[in-house]
This record gives sequence, C-alpha cells and structure tokens, in this order.
Amino acid sequence: MDADRSAVAETCLKAAHDGSLSFPDIIGRLIAAGFDGYMVDYRRTSQTFYLPEGDSLVLAMDQPEAPVAPRFDAAEMARLVRWAQAQPDGYSYARFSERAKAAGCAGYLVSFPGRRVVYFGRTAETHVELFPD
Repeated sequence: MDADRSAVAETCLKAAHDGSLSFPDIIGRLIAAGFDGYMVDYRRTSQTFYLPEGDSLVLAMDQPEAPVAPRFDAAEMARLVRWAQAQPDGYSYARFSERAKAAGCAGYLVSFPGRRVVYFGRTAETHVELFPD
C-alpha cells in the first residue's frame, strides 16, 4: 500500500477515536483515496482497510481490550447505530465499541460499493445497516 493511502487510513482511524471526523466524513475520505471498505475486529483490536485490487492495510485500534459477549443482540446493535447516528452528548466511538462488544458484536465489515455495514457476532449472526441516503 502506498504511503498516501496509508496516511489517509491512519488519519481516519485516529479521527474515529478522537471524534474529529464524522462517520460520513471518514467514509468520504476513504472512498476518495480509493478504498473499497474496511473491517473492524474487536477481538484482535484491529482495523483492516481494503483496496479493490486486493491490497490491504491492518492497523491496531487504540482501545482497551474487552471480551465480546457470547450472545449477539441484533436489536441492541440497531439501537446502538441509531445512538451513534444521533451523536448525543456522551457519545464516543470508544463508548460505542464498548457497548457493541457487550451486545456480542465481534466486529463489522463496511462495504462502500454495497453501501452497508454488516455487524457480526462470535456465532456469525449478523445485523445489516444500509448507509443513509
């Protein structure tokens, strides 16, 4: 992966954690840099950024390691997504991630061409969210 794309991925990962960019802004920057999507792995505390040609970049996530609950709660994930979209006082990506893991979310895959996010549990149960229009 070239240095410019790596820098965009690193900037977007940092911005998610410090709140300096919104989810739509992060998506826009990643798409403009040519990324196809990314995957968050809460069990490995890593994020992988994918290019359409097959190249990828794995970055460590700066968040406390916490176990993922054994049972996936799709309804709670839907509620957490709405909470994140509303950006209320007290929202942070770290808090979202903490609550997602407590809801059994082991990670999620963001697809730019598919305009969706697939949240998944340890048992491969899923909850799908489409990008808002």
